Amino acid sequence: MKIAIGNDHAGYEAKTSVAEYLTKQGHTVFDCGSYDAERCDYPDFAQAVSAKVVNGEADFGVLICGSGEGISIAANKVKGIRCGIAYNDEVAKLMKQHNNANVIAFGARFMTNEEIIQRINIYMNASFEGGRHTDRVAKIEK
Repeated sequence: MKIAIGNDHAGYEAKTSVAEYLTKQGHTVFDCGSYDAERCDYPDFAQAVSAKVVNGEADFGVLICGSGEGISIAANKVKGIRCGIAYNDEVAKLMKQHNNANVIAFGARFMTNEEIIQRINIYMNASFEGGRHTDRVAKIEK
């Protein structure tokens, strides 16, 4: 898969670990920054990842900031993006099954790198269920 990944300063270490893992698994990873742990503004990286997803360069996006909140809010401002915070394993699966999320966000201050990787794998192995969820996703897209 082709995966766009981005972070702010709080998510830099986690992003580096996740990107390394995904690359070793054979995925193409587009690192959209930030490229160090210096203070930066998460909307810039949410925009960069979201652009790659919307224009089809990436199959989905991963965003990491301190809480996951700010970066997910910024991503959801981009038309065509459906981003959720995978704060537990079940939500990581449901955001794909029910919402067909195309960006998954994490809070590096509230979960380990291993938990983030585990939830990305859960998300990637889930499929959109369609059915009653199709109309709901269509309403979001309007």
